[in-house]
Amino acid sequence: MKRSFCCAMLLAAGKSTRMGMPKQEIPLLGVPALIYTLRAFEQAESVGRTVLVCPAGQEEHFRRLAEKWNCAGKLEAVVAGGETRQQSAAAGAASAGNCHLLAVHDGARVLITPEEINLAVKDAAENGASALAVPVKNTIKVINSDGFVTETPERSSLWAVQTPQVFDAQQYRNLLAAADGDFTDDCQIFERAGVPVHLCRGSYANLKLTTPEDVPTVEAILQKRSRCK
Repeated sequence: MKRSFCCAMLLAAGKSTRMGMPKQEIPLLGVPALIYTLRAFEQAESVGRTVLVCPAGQEEHFRRLAEKWNCAGKLEAVVAGGETRQQSAAAGAASAGNCHLLAVHDGARVLITPEEINLAVKDAAENGASALAVPVKNTIKVINSDGFVTETPERSSLWAVQTPQVFDAQQYRNLLAAADGDFTDDCQIFERAGVPVHLCRGSYANLKLTTPEDVPTVEAILQKRSRCK
């Protein structure tokens, strides 16, 4: 697969209110969190270039950060995000340039691996739209507005979606521009338009850095990986 085939858009414009500081720069074993994400996409053979979406006014800061840690080899652009995920995604997609596939990734999923990225891109090339996901382990309950259980979905059909989520680039831009309302992941845009999205098996380690309690878990996984090299 040609490297120019896919551009990756890394969404890192969140305000990180639950972390007490910008989670893009939280030190993990002495390395800013976002650097792990950038490294994975630098090493993924299926990705030709990357676009980083960061908080407005910090574009130059994050470009210098990537350069300092030697993670800017594929970095095509660093652009300002918006107030919502949809606005940030639109800004990144507009800067992605000419590519066949666009991989959308949460910058806070710092444990993503090059192999998982390649898997998602390959799956999208074969199926049109793809996302990493893992089977749900816990029993899920649906409740009403009063907190009472109304339904227990069959667990075998439930998967927890992750990123990257990879789509036909032009189709993604078109559907994003036409999308109404908020969405929590990009697959929803395709679902609402009636476009099928294929899920491929990811890893439970590909968790999202969201709260301070996540830091020890992420660092433990990083330490284990470093010992296995």
